[in-house]
Amino acid sequence: MSECEHEKNAEQPTLKSEQELHGVAVNPRAVCNVCKRLYRDPKILPCLHTFCSDCIRQLEPFSVSSRSYRDGPEEGIGGEAVEKNRHAVTVTVLCPDCDSEVDIPPSGPVGLSTDHLALDEVFLETLVTNAPLGCDLCGEGGAESRCEVCCVNLCEFCCQAHRRQKRTASHSVQRLEELKSRGRLCRPVLCSLHPGQELRLFCQPCDLPVCLECAATLHRDHRCCPTLDVIDRHGDRIRELVTVSLRPRLERLERSLQKVEVSQEALQARVDATASEVRAFARGYASAVEAHCVSLLRGLEELRVQRRNQLHLQKAQLQQALLDIRGGVEFAERLLSCGSDAEILSAKGVTLRRLTRLAESSHDPHQATVTPDDGSSISFMPREPAGEVEGYPVVGVIHSKTVDHSRCTIEGEGVQRGRERQQGHFTLVCRDSAGEQMTRGGEHVLISIVHKEKKNCTVETTVVDNNDGSYTVSYTPEEPGAYSVWVCVKAQHVKGSPFMLNVKRKFRRHTGTFHCCSFCSSGGAKEARCGCPGTMPGGFKGCGHSHKGHPGKPHWSCCGSTVEQSECLPASVLAAVSPRGHLRTVEL
Repeated sequence: MSECEHEKNAEQPTLKSEQELHGVAVNPRAVCNVCKRLYRDPKILPCLHTFCSDCIRQLEPFSVSSRSYRDGPEEGIGGEAVEKNRHAVTVTVLCPDCDSEVDIPPSGPVGLSTDHLALDEVFLETLVTNAPLGCDLCGEGGAESRCEVCCVNLCEFCCQAHRRQKRTASHSVQRLEELKSRGRLCRPVLCSLHPGQELRLFCQPCDLPVCLECAATLHRDHRCCPTLDVIDRHGDRIRELVTVSLRPRLERLERSLQKVEVSQEALQARVDATASEVRAFARGYASAVEAHCVSLLRGLEELRVQRRNQLHLQKAQLQQALLDIRGGVEFAERLLSCGSDAEILSAKGVTLRRLTRLAESSHDPHQATVTPDDGSSISFMPREPAGEVEGYPVVGVIHSKTVDHSRCTIEGEGVQRGRERQQGHFTLVCRDSAGEQMTRGGEHVLISIVHKEKKNCTVETTVVDNNDGSYTVSYTPEEPGAYSVWVCVKAQHVKGSPFMLNVKRKFRRHTGTFHCCSFCSSGGAKEARCGCPGTMPGGFKGCGHSHKGHPGKPHWSCCGSTVEQSECLPASVLAAVSPRGHLRTVEL
């Protein structure tokens, strides 16, 4: 980089500060995204993002590797350009804009390409400002001209000195007013090795733009062409990549990105709407739960008042009965202990009538007519469904009923009659003191079935809680006979317990055919047999019409019974029938 460019870059912070002081909006293409100031020696990273050279140098290395590389041409013996292979450490950094991994040349940020477009934007930014520009050389006078080669602003005195120096006499110096009127730059790109030399040639082997001195020394054996001759070919290649490949992809990416953004907006809108619905539901549900809570507390208070009034009434009745009985007892005892015979006999009538009336009073604790309510039957079931409140399902029910063993009932014939090896059923219904069925389960139910004669013969039972105050009991007796059935709730017998269960023997079904004779039912088969005592001559093993032993009416082939709707006769009866048709007495 030339000395003049260093002077220009050193002055840029001052230019930015002046623009900020005067409230002028800065062109973002002229500002580095790292330091947020006007570019100073802008360099292009391999990802095509531009930053100041110092900003790139200060980036934290992402990784460090050692690799060999080919150094640029140097002038060797005889003036020939010689390329050298060297080993150097390559530093990889992350681009501050796209977060891509990019390699920094071994020579550092100096080896990166300079972004001349960014320099143009920086200079244009200095032109559009209305603030006065100072001279970049002396720093005292106001700048009136600009050297397009050195890229410095000059006052009138420094401009004349710039023209008189031999090294800068040939530079193009333009008036700042003229540059502002044009609004654009025509700044030449100078060689970094030979300050003041414009890059007018292109070295094809090295694929680099060079100046005349570079072409005559370092690249003298290379094919160097004017930039005007190769710009079309290289520009067309860039243009083709942009037009054919990248521009359509860019459009597709933009459309896809737009769809994603629309989807994001729709998603956010849907989430917001759903969140509003959830909040509204929560508010409504909370209101319903609060209303249900108030209703439960109101019902509980009403229950308390009702039970309290009942206790007050019982208390008043008991106090009155106690007062009456105590008065009668004291009068009778005093009469008997202090009265004479005549006094006792004279007061006998009224005393006996009063004492008899008191003895026949219904308020007698021994008859369980007094059942104080201590509130033990009141319970809260938090998980039990309680219907709907304001359209919302709620749970939580207050139960105030308690089981009255004298009111519980047994439903079903299975508690009285059963069959051997057949499952029997009956249902226990728990009721309160008012005779109403309990609405919840959970009671401790005990069922015991024991044979009355064989005490070691018990029947296993299964109790199923229906959670509605009823309990289904099932059992399977293995032997016939009379059984005792105990039904207890909370270790107390229900009304009627223990029950008498009569288990009959298993009904024996017929396994044969109800026919007139085996000859007819089998189609004349000699091997057909019958359970009746009838026989046939000719080798037939069954019975036949009008033959010996035939019962003379339709009968079952399995047992010989003449009743169609009957049990099959047991084996003992069949064994009593002799092969000759004679019966012997058996005990059925």
